[in-house]
Amino acid sequence: MKKGRRTRQGARNQQSSFERQRLAWQAHHRQTARDALHRLKQRPIGTAMTLMAIAVALVLPAALWLLLGSAQVLDRNLSDTAQLTVYMTPSASDVDASSLLERVRARDDVGSVTLVTPEQGLEQFQKTLGLGDALSGLDKNPLPAALIVKPVTQTPEAVSALSLALKQMPKVDEAQVDMQWLERLKQLSTLGQRVVLSFGALFALGVILIVGNTIRLSVENRREEIEVITLIGATHAFVRRPFLYSGAWLGLGGGIASLILLAAGMAWLSAPLTALAESYGGQWAVPSLGFEGSLFLLIVSTLLGWLGAFIAVGRHLSHMTPK
Repeated sequence: MKKGRRTRQGARNQQSSFERQRLAWQAHHRQTARDALHRLKQRPIGTAMTLMAIAVALVLPAALWLLLGSAQVLDRNLSDTAQLTVYMTPSASDVDASSLLERVRARDDVGSVTLVTPEQGLEQFQKTLGLGDALSGLDKNPLPAALIVKPVTQTPEAVSALSLALKQMPKVDEAQVDMQWLERLKQLSTLGQRVVLSFGALFALGVILIVGNTIRLSVENRREEIEVITLIGATHAFVRRPFLYSGAWLGLGGGIASLILLAAGMAWLSAPLTALAESYGGQWAVPSLGFEGSLFLLIVSTLLGWLGAFIAVGRHLSHMTPK
């Protein structure tokens, strides 16, 4: 019984020791984070310049990403307007046009279809060219009846398949659709994504270099202090910790500054872009990262700052020999 009590008591003591070590470790991290922030505040000008450099490096890919998102919305809106023009043979009668209209409307891959009679087509042709009633003296209307077909699926493949199917219907002379602009929009969207990713990786490297250079100078300024605490048994992890927090603080501050710059820039461009969209009869909403996007940017900027500090400190510690 006594042995069992001693075992339980030893386990409780060991658990209590682990708990005290964990609390001490958390307290040390909190103190180190506060000290790192305090050191940055002691150099306001240098810290502000570093934060602005990080903000500029972050705001450019973020702005490109927002503009790409707006372009993709525009791409989807334009793709939704993709339509085919089905021209009937000149010999097709009104009954043939009505019959073809019903057959096309019954297809599952057709969203909507509109019949344009020869008279309506001639009227639209005159208005488009500004001819007035110049063609009213013609003995015979040269334009055939046509159907304006809007597909359900707006992909180039689906539109092309629908075009081939409509061409095979009776009394159909031609089914015309411009596929080039759909393909170009798709290619431009893919190109835009790759450009944004490339710039994002490039500017992320820039943030790492900015933070790394700042931390490198900080390490050099505290070289004697590092050598002393290393002589008394401090590990590299202990020495590295305050610089890692400094890098994380710089990354976080740069991320916050980039969000402010991004919001100011979008607000500045909002009025002229909205007016331009309205002049074309469209609508344009100011793009925003939102809560999730802003949180992601802050996390990424903090991690980049931490990584830059880790690389810079690790490189200097490997070459630093206590005297």
